[in-house]
Amino acid sequence: MRKKLSNIFLGLVFLVIGIGYAGDAVNLWDFSLFFRGWWTLIIIIPCLVSIINNGINVGSFTGLIIGLMLLAAHYVNIRINFWGLIIPVIFIAIGLKIIFQSFQRKTINVEPTIHVEGQAGNYGPGRAEYSAIFSGNSIKVTDRFTGADLNAIFGGLTLDLRDAVIDSNVEITATTVFGGIDIYVPSGVQIKVNNVPVFGGVSIKNRHSYDSGAYTIYLNSTTMFGGIDIK
Repeated sequence: MRKKLSNIFLGLVFLVIGIGYAGDAVNLWDFSLFFRGWWTLIIIIPCLVSIINNGINVGSFTGLIIGLMLLAAHYVNIRINFWGLIIPVIFIAIGLKIIFQSFQRKTINVEPTIHVEGQAGNYGPGRAEYSAIFSGNSIKVTDRFTGADLNAIFGGLTLDLRDAVIDSNVEITATTVFGGIDIYVPSGVQIKVNNVPVFGGVSIKNRHSYDSGAYTIYLNSTTMFGGIDIK
């Protein structure tokens, strides 16, 4: 359903552009895609698509707000340092997400299904969230792995799954904003990537073959001025 909604959204974007240029060609109205601040759509549209596909996360929400702020800076005649607001927006987005997750987790029966080397605690029903915000973070999973949410914002994050037990298909959602993520996966596991790139991308390295009956890691990601390496 989410994929269908994102396709509808992208279809509407192209439809509006096509109708706009068609009307301009027959002199019904003036239309140009290159309006003031048009380049901010390169940030706004992929972040919206990511939110529709994968739900709201820190990276896509922050990217959307930053894009809207940069677009507004071209039209709002207020003496505000929009660039100076980017960092506070990132912290506000992270803070709001932590607060909302705290309320939501009260209704969840927590199961300690993922154990991180050197770190104890419960991470919900088989799914964890790891972030690197203006820093580096390295995680090694040595127990059963059933998915994770990854965020690298002005930082670097490493998720090592080479010793993890993957006994079902799993999903990893990942967002990079001026950051990078390295994911080490066990041999023989299939990898399927659905990425929304904004001056970034996903690279799959040294993955020559996989077992025909192996489980699959589905990576749904947004890379904004950053990248993800699967090794």
